[in-house]
Amino acid sequence: MDTLPLFVLPMVVMPGEIQELRVFEPRYRQMLDDCLLDENNFGIVMNDPFEPVNDWDGPRRHGCEVEILHHETKGSNHFLQIIGRRKFTVQNVIPPALPPLSDPMFEPHIEAEGLFPDLQTLLDLIPENVEHSKLYISAEVEYEARDAPTTPEQQEVLKNVLTHVLNRIGTVLRIEDELLEQWVAERVNKTIDENSDSVYTVSALVLGDLEAKQQVLASESIGEAVEELIHQVSLNREEE
Repeated sequence: MDTLPLFVLPMVVMPGEIQELRVFEPRYRQMLDDCLLDENNFGIVMNDPFEPVNDWDGPRRHGCEVEILHHETKGSNHFLQIIGRRKFTVQNVIPPALPPLSDPMFEPHIEAEGLFPDLQTLLDLIPENVEHSKLYISAEVEYEARDAPTTPEQQEVLKNVLTHVLNRIGTVLRIEDELLEQWVAERVNKTIDENSDSVYTVSALVLGDLEAKQQVLASESIGEAVEELIHQVSLNREEE
């Protein structure tokens, strides 16, 4: 098993999906420094408020390793472009060295303007009995085996799902029929092939609900992921 720094928040990233992140919390600025220094990836995991870790929201069991494509710093904010890589399961959570900044221990260190302590101040507050100085959650993770390629039948299902959603979007935008047909065909053909990431790419495009995306990500096989995608899409249609 490998140890992976975790970005735990209300977010789900799929393999092959590109997302943007703004990093500003001290714990994640420390994590980013560690990853950039060692050229390592980190994990994105949806938060679980019912499984706290040192009073922070803990991670769900299934997440996605991400690679940093671009990094830009503006003041105290870091802006990242990331891409999802390997799925993983969390085997053992490693708690952060300190609780959230809302903990009473930080009150003497919060300035009148409500500004929180800087990173070095936080590091100085770590108790001596804590074995490490990481402010972020890490975990021992097990990367899942690469999914098998999608079958022609699965590709056809994905094309039908994506075509339906894109046609609806085009209708709302009042795109002319001929242009809409061309746009949909190009997007579908570009998105879907035998690569297993096609399933996750389509899921990222058509599913807006985080829990729905999480269920697809947690699937144990590409066939199960396709079935879960169909299930979630059908639920959306019933609600319309």
